[in-house]
Amino acid sequence: MSKIIAFIFGILVYLLFLISFLYAIGFVGNILVPKSIDSGVENALAPSILINLALLSIFAVQHSVMARPVFKKWWIKIVGKTIERSIYVLSSSLALIFLYWQWRPLKTVVWEIENATISAIVIGLYFLGWLIVLLSTFMINHFELFGLKQIFDNLKNISAKSPAFQINFFYKIVRHPIMLGFLIAFWSTPVMTVGHLIFTVTTTFYIIVAVKYLEEKDLIKHIGEPYEIYQKKVPMFIPFSKSSN
Repeated sequence: MSKIIAFIFGILVYLLFLISFLYAIGFVGNILVPKSIDSGVENALAPSILINLALLSIFAVQHSVMARPVFKKWWIKIVGKTIERSIYVLSSSLALIFLYWQWRPLKTVVWEIENATISAIVIGLYFLGWLIVLLSTFMINHFELFGLKQIFDNLKNISAKSPAFQINFFYKIVRHPIMLGFLIAFWSTPVMTVGHLIFTVTTTFYIIVAVKYLEEKDLIKHIGEPYEIYQKKVPMFIPFSKSSN
C-alpha cells in the first residue's frame, strides 16, 4: 500500500510540475495566462520591489538548500529515498506558484523593440530558450530528475542505482544547458519592463552564484576527477567560449 501511495504521490507531483512549468512560459512571456509578469494593478515602487525580491528569494533558498547533499542525506532519513525527489519537485512547484500569485507588476518600459522582424526573432529566442530547458532534462534523465524513476523502481522492487556521469548532446557544448535555456528565455523579450528586468537580473545572479559556488562544488565532490576534466574542456554557460571554472 505504501508503494502505491508513493507512486500516486509522485505522479501527482509530476503533473503539478508540468502545470507550473507551462505556466512559467506564459508568465514570463505574458502569454495566455490570467496572471503574468506584467499583468495586474501596479502598486508603489519600493514595496513592489521588496515583495518581488522576497518571492524570488523564497524560491532560491528552497531550491538551493533542498538540493544540497548534506540536507538530502538528513531529509532522506525522514521521508525516505523513494519520494525525496518528488518532495523537492513539489516544494519548487509550490514556491513558483506562490511567486506567480503574489508577483507585483512594474510596467515602466526599460526597452522596447519596435522593428517587427527583430521582435519576431527575439520571441523565437524566447521559445528556443524554453525548448533548450526541456530537451536538456531528457539528455540526462528527465524521469529521475523529476522523481518518476524513483517511484517506478520502488513499485517494481528495483534497487536504485547512482546515475552514471555522462556527457550527451547539449552537455558537450555547455556544462549547464538547462540554466543556459533559462537565461535565454528570461532575457529574450521585445518589451522589457522594470518588473521583468528585476526578475531577470535577480534570477541571472542566482543562477550564476548557485551553479558556480554550490552545484559545481557538489559535482566535483561527488564525481571527482572526471568532472574536473570536463570543466576544463567545456564552458559553463557560453557555447564555444573558453572553458572556465
